[in-house]
Amino acid sequence: MTGDDLRTTMETILPENAFLNAIAAAGFQQRERKLDAVKFLRAMILSASGPYGGRQADVARMYFEAGSESVVRASFYDWFGAKLESAMKQLSDVAMRHAAALPCDLPGILGTVKDWRIVDSTTIKLDDALVEEYPGAGDYAALKVHKTMSVGCGTTIDYHLSPAREHDSKHLKIDESWRNLGLLIDLGYASIERLRDCNTYDVSVIIRLKENWKPKVKSITRGDVRKTLLPGTDFDALLEDDVLVLSGKVIDAKVTLGSGKNTVELRLVGVQTPNGTYNFYLTNLPGRTGPRQIADLYRVRWEIESDNKLDKSCHRLDEIDARKPEAVRALIHASLIASIIVCTLAHKHHLAEMKPKARGAERTTPPLHPQMMGRMLGHAALSIAAAMDLEGAQATTEWNRLAGLIVHMGHDPNWRNRPSILDQLRGWKVSPGKPKKARLASG
Repeated sequence: MTGDDLRTTMETILPENAFLNAIAAAGFQQRERKLDAVKFLRAMILSASGPYGGRQADVARMYFEAGSESVVRASFYDWFGAKLESAMKQLSDVAMRHAAALPCDLPGILGTVKDWRIVDSTTIKLDDALVEEYPGAGDYAALKVHKTMSVGCGTTIDYHLSPAREHDSKHLKIDESWRNLGLLIDLGYASIERLRDCNTYDVSVIIRLKENWKPKVKSITRGDVRKTLLPGTDFDALLEDDVLVLSGKVIDAKVTLGSGKNTVELRLVGVQTPNGTYNFYLTNLPGRTGPRQIADLYRVRWEIESDNKLDKSCHRLDEIDARKPEAVRALIHASLIASIIVCTLAHKHHLAEMKPKARGAERTTPPLHPQMMGRMLGHAALSIAAAMDLEGAQATTEWNRLAGLIVHMGHDPNWRNRPSILDQLRGWKVSPGKPKKARLASG
């Protein structure tokens, strides 16, 4: 990643004209003579990863340290209202549109669809004063962020908020906009109707087999079948009667779920895990994608768990200290924009990397890790804010310095011991590193 890459990304996602448009549309500036709205909005985003105190206090620190005119505390907190929320939502839309327009990186078996999408939610506990608007699962206040992540672009491309008490499933609708995409979801979204919609709209889907579902087996193409199969038998009954034996071989069967007009036909595949148990998946992918490949594809779903961790550990999504709903939502938008910036930088770095010359080529340089990058961006937030006002050679020098720091500190420290599934699908071979004693002895 070069200084020009960093500067272009920052100026594309945080451009002054977009800030001015959002400020004007929301009426955020109005007659506040002491409010520098552009600097305030940038402080909202860049301070999201700050390592200091409360979220709103960090916005104030960055805003005033950038040279803005001081105001009394009450006036400052009055700015955290509906107009700020509206402006921040518009900026998050700018960031997501930019991210969704990036070239996709879909190596290997991921390339069978236009893009894979992962849908998941993350829960944020709030101040108890907000329990009526955002009831949690208990007697506390909480909301959910329902996210859609693009695997090909490596970042969130859509999200919305709801009270935490609402079930995840109602927040995912498969329609024409999903055609020719892939979908990776956990059991919170398990629904026979949703699987049927995936078939209707040509959406490739992979989901774990839900425990209380009773798929009926029509045929078995792979597996240790030791007795005559009667088509239409429950899958569990085949296992109990030793018609199908879990002997370590992969399983690939054609099954149906539901009944009558609600019936949906899918593949059920099973793969033995290292501890000897089996994981079972339902999918509508064609037979040329084998059971182990389907298991590998489902492992990619963990990318959104890592993205949720980026939101919370680096951009403090679970440290929302505001007591007004509008302020809460504005701070959430700021956190997610900050995460999108980090993921966009990491994705562009991956695109610029040299691809493996052949499948199984040895990776010799560590990949960038979004969480490590996020922490470095947090430490450099004030410098980044200042760099956005520089011009000419001075700007070039500063952006190159910042990019060098982010790359140096953003390397994945565990890349040899725990290579990512995406690196494996890209075709890289990653050999485990030598223990420190062995390295010293050989050196």
